[in-house]
Amino acid sequence: MSIDIYQDIATAYSAAATKATGLKARFDAAGFDPSKVSSLADLSRLPVMKKEELLRLQRENPPFGGFLASDLKEIPRIYVSPGPIFEPALPGAGHGLDLLFKTANVGKGDVILNTWMYHLVPAGLLFDEAARAVGATVIPGGVGNTELQAQIIVETGVTSICASTAFFLTLADRVIETYGRGAWNVRTAFLGGEMGDWMAKRRRIEADYGVSTWAAYATADLGLVAFEDGGEGYVVHPDQVVQICDPASGEQLPLGETGEVVVTARDATWPMIRFGTGDSAFALEGNQDGSVRRLSALQGRVGAAVKVREIFVYPRVIEEVVIASGAKAAQGVATRENDRDAIKLFLVLEDGADADKAKAAALEAFKLHARIRADAVEIVQSMPQGAELIVNFKDD
Repeated sequence: MSIDIYQDIATAYSAAATKATGLKARFDAAGFDPSKVSSLADLSRLPVMKKEELLRLQRENPPFGGFLASDLKEIPRIYVSPGPIFEPALPGAGHGLDLLFKTANVGKGDVILNTWMYHLVPAGLLFDEAARAVGATVIPGGVGNTELQAQIIVETGVTSICASTAFFLTLADRVIETYGRGAWNVRTAFLGGEMGDWMAKRRRIEADYGVSTWAAYATADLGLVAFEDGGEGYVVHPDQVVQICDPASGEQLPLGETGEVVVTARDATWPMIRFGTGDSAFALEGNQDGSVRRLSALQGRVGAAVKVREIFVYPRVIEEVVIASGAKAAQGVATRENDRDAIKLFLVLEDGADADKAKAAALEAFKLHARIRADAVEIVQSMPQGAELIVNFKDD
């Protein structure tokens, strides 16, 4: 990676600290002078900031926790990720996701069905912007409506689909069952990542449905971090400095050792510097400066959140379930059932509480705050003292 990126970081973050009080406070607390950054070692003197810390700061100083280094009137959109965490729209076509489409040779002449959510979270709009930037025609499908979306695929000649792996399979099977194999003309699929045997599943999808599959690693906080280019894992976006760090100490780990993905964005409009994503991975290749050039597939989460159907569910969501349902305690348990993420809520109720009302309130609160539906609610008599609010059994 060129030394120019550190010069850009030094300039951009020095200026950002004069506008963003939260960023300046972070620098001051660490005794960190961004103007003196000229290498990865200089950058690494700043402690990692966790996503949970950003969430806390935003609750104390809404909406952005003092981290917006721009006038609000210059921000075209505000995204709201589960937590809730507020993120301003970042510069670039879909936060850089256009690079993924270009790599996959998708562009003018392609018709893309984009099934990612278009409300609050950025996924739908980011894929939409990126697809339009490369000249493709976009159908903003969003989630659900399987029968209609299958009809759309056939009647509009869709050539590419952006979807979670599970929903892609649902759509593909519905098209073939309803209209026959000859009606399936999709050549490319941009799929959301899964843990476990996801790469093996993708190879089966490619063989069974005649498509090439592609993926990227992107977050609402950072935009595109890395993307597939035909090689192993993900190649890091040239405007991102990526490190793999020990989740506790923040120290950078050697190549091949799994740790937390820590990212510094070159652009400081939304100044994410040494930002801990909570995702775990390992470096496949390094740059000359010591940063990561090529990143492995994600290995899981290092923080308290659990990823369910492409959405991170935080313990705070379960706290909201407790409040809404009037329960004494609650827990969410994420599992993997029939190649689909599932999450079940367990409630401990007060004596004499109306179980049906509590279940309904819990489901509604979970949907409101996590923006996905829980699969079931079960009333239990007790929970162990100090039980975690959310448990992940997906990889067992």
